[in-house]
Amino acid sequence: MRIGVAIDAACDVPQSFIEQNGIAVMPITVRVDGHVFKDDRDPVEIQRFLDQKLGSRGHSAETEPSTVEDVQHLFLDRMVKEYDCVICLTIMATRSPIHDNVIKASFAILKHYRPVREAAGITGPFLMRVVDTRSIFAGSGPSVAEAIRMIQTGQPPQQLRERVAHIANNSYGYMMPRDLHYLRARAKKKGDRSVSALSAMLGSALDIKPLLRAYRGETAPVGKVRGFEHGAQTLFDYAAKRVQAGLLVPALSLSYGGDLDDMRNLVGYHALTRACGDAGVELMESPMSITGMVNVGEGALTIGFASEEHVAEF
Repeated sequence: MRIGVAIDAACDVPQSFIEQNGIAVMPITVRVDGHVFKDDRDPVEIQRFLDQKLGSRGHSAETEPSTVEDVQHLFLDRMVKEYDCVICLTIMATRSPIHDNVIKASFAILKHYRPVREAAGITGPFLMRVVDTRSIFAGSGPSVAEAIRMIQTGQPPQQLRERVAHIANNSYGYMMPRDLHYLRARAKKKGDRSVSALSAMLGSALDIKPLLRAYRGETAPVGKVRGFEHGAQTLFDYAAKRVQAGLLVPALSLSYGGDLDDMRNLVGYHALTRACGDAGVELMESPMSITGMVNVGEGALTIGFASEEHVAEF
């Protein structure tokens, strides 16, 4: 059975990983200050966004995830002919309508795929499996990595879906923004009042950075640090300890809202890479999606891994 993978563009995984494994990306349209970007994880488009220096004004951006009709066209025009089963992974349903859109689209796809496959000379049924990664950005990476690993080892669709859902339920995504004022402005634009004006003001005045966690469909602060560089080291050190303790998936995701070399120059990065190398864990580095940057600001750092349930203390 030919099994493929489709992901939401806000799932931060490397472009090389996408290309090597034939992963389809369900794009997000981003409109900011008269500019339109197709967020499909294309590095050229991400660089165009960075070169336009729209980061400071991105809080006013409008984002449009793939619609029900977009998903239908992607599958009926391409996926049902290339694969016999596709597992679709999206960022947490509580933060984006894309998961619901894919679920709705699946009804029409499963109803109309037969004539398309027959015209292409393909017999047999087509299956879809939709999984909410219950995380965002790099936090979705472990679920995507595990889906590919299971496909490569020849696992059937039902076991694949169950395993990926288990990984999603045990994936931890951590994020640290650079600019609390930006984060508050974006939250206000979206009607989310979780970042108050006072916390934004104090955070900037004292250079306090929140450490946010995406876990099991919820996002919440779990700590705070003084200074972005110190915060990055704190997250890198914590991730290295989790790697040494053992992960459920031998992959750790990093994404950064800017030039990856800037991330690699942060204190603690090289210690994390050594820990991953020693443990046989693949380090998956990628630029943050355009969607991620307009929602949390340029320069944000996110980390994702899957592990047994634990309490993190920062």
